[in-house]
Amino acid sequence: MEKPGYGWLLKWILAAILLAVGITMFFTSELVFVVTGAIIIIFSVFRTVSLIKTLNTEKQRTLNLIEIVLSTLVGVAILIIGINGLNGNLEVETGIWSWVYKWALVFFFGARAIIYLYSVVFLEEKTEQIKFWTHLLLLPVATLIVTYDQFDAEFVGLLLLIISIIGGAYLIYDGTKGYGKYRKYQQLINPKQKAKEVEKDQEIEKDIPLELPNTDEEEDRPYIS
Repeated sequence: MEKPGYGWLLKWILAAILLAVGITMFFTSELVFVVTGAIIIIFSVFRTVSLIKTLNTEKQRTLNLIEIVLSTLVGVAILIIGINGLNGNLEVETGIWSWVYKWALVFFFGARAIIYLYSVVFLEEKTEQIKFWTHLLLLPVATLIVTYDQFDAEFVGLLLLIISIIGGAYLIYDGTKGYGKYRKYQQLINPKQKAKEVEKDQEIEKDIPLELPNTDEEEDRPYIS
């Protein structure tokens, strides 16, 4: 059996962090801004190199690069608003900042859907069905954000809490399976160690004579000639 690692411990730690952040976001709108901005920035920046390298035409590369730059700026703006809110410099739950948050998400989802669908329909980019329907779904999501009056950071916080609970539960479940494999491995190696110790004790016992000769009696015994 291959020796299992300690990935299960990392998954449990990440699950605890994820659940703690999710619960905190539900009660702190400013943190929702920070997390949302960070997600947009990570999604935009970390796919740039691989995406640009694998696109076939200059037009595709240009369109996607423009979208990445604009989405990154949107993420940075939301992140800065959230940080200022945490510092007490802004009231993010009301007024213009709540409006900015809503339309920033509309732009992010709408731009991603439009660029993707344009590339598939007009630039003949090959795709998969699940990616097609997922991106097509982003358009009604953007429309729902615009039309739903109660959509704000508090509502997103509830959604992120649900996602964090699902993700945390999965990490705990997966970590528990990993811990089970780790314990089985420990169970396998411990009997082997005990067997080795018993074997060593038996070898030592074989080397030690059961009865030592009584030399004193032989020396006291008289010689018969």
